[in-house]
Amino acid sequence: MHLRRITYGLLMLAIGLISGCELPTQRMHGFEVHGIDVSHYQRHIDWEAVAAAGIHFSFIKASEGMTLTDSLFCSNWEEAKQAGIKRGAYHFFRPATPVHEQAMNFQAGVKLEPGDLPPVLDVEVLDGATRVQLVSSVLTWLYLAEIHYGVKPIIYTNLKFYNKYLAGHFEEYPLWIARYAPFQPSLSDKQPWHFWQYGNRGELSGIDGPVDFNVFRGSLEDLDSLCIQYRPVLSQAHPSKLP
Repeated sequence: MHLRRITYGLLMLAIGLISGCELPTQRMHGFEVHGIDVSHYQRHIDWEAVAAAGIHFSFIKASEGMTLTDSLFCSNWEEAKQAGIKRGAYHFFRPATPVHEQAMNFQAGVKLEPGDLPPVLDVEVLDGATRVQLVSSVLTWLYLAEIHYGVKPIIYTNLKFYNKYLAGHFEEYPLWIARYAPFQPSLSDKQPWHFWQYGNRGELSGIDGPVDFNVFRGSLEDLDSLCIQYRPVLSQAHPSKLP
């Protein structure tokens, strides 16, 4: 009888934990800048309604691996800008797939403009690669993206994956960390995070179904400074004629 009670208690605890994971993600308090990340899974998005709900930025899936492109990237990309939402594009990385082809896949479909967020590399699987292979290929993709766009890319990953495979190798890059908990991410190499994805069951006007919720660690002005900057075009003045 005692064993049956313990088993029943463990079962109810497991059910409670599963149910808790299904609860909608509540907006995080204490942060000025809020965002989401989306892909074709969210289907059609009313970006004007999203902006009216107090969303300041969105990361939008553009590509994956060597050849895959997100079917709704182009429409999401343009409509987010029209709604006044800061936009960033991300590539889902496949470590066992040739890295140069992955970089070309992303660059072919993503044209960044001044005011856009830096490109993002989503790193969260090994696909059979070793840790050394992972770090090497990630560094290569980041280098190629920085050369192409003229800005350091952002790295997205979850807290556990970062601490196990990436910590200590990417100090120069802005970090976007997923941790579904009320406590802020704490990275094993003491690096600061820039974006925090704190839940994946957010409910928001303009989106039919759950969406990931994020915050930025800073002000709107700080977010602007992270974006690709406007570069004034210098006119080629003719040298003055000597009298």
